[in-house]
Amino acid sequence: MFPKVVQVIPMKDYSVYVYFEDGKIVRYDMSQMIEKEAFYPLKDIDVFMDTCTVLNDTLAWDIHKNRDNTSCLDIDPDTLYELPFAVEQIA
Repeated sequence: MFPKVVQVIPMKDYSVYVYFEDGKIVRYDMSQMIEKEAFYPLKDIDVFMDTCTVLNDTLAWDIHKNRDNTSCLDIDPDTLYELPFAVEQIA
C-alpha cells in the first residue's frame, strides 16, 4: 500500500497536520527542515501557510502557485506515514 495524503492543515509553528485516506493523522514538524537550503523559502510564515497543499498525493508547498508537481517542495509520503498518530489540536 502506498500512503495517500488527502488533506493538510499548516500551523503557525511550522508544523502541518497531515490526513491520510485511511484515516491516519500525523503532525509533521518542519521547523528544522526550513533551515535547509531547498526549503528556505518556507521560512517566510506567509509562504509556508499560503502555499501548503496536497500534490503528488503528499504534503507539498506550491511555491510558484502553478500546481506544477515537478516544481513543488514536497515530503515523501512514506516518511510522513511512519510518524506516530497525532491528536488534533487545531483551534
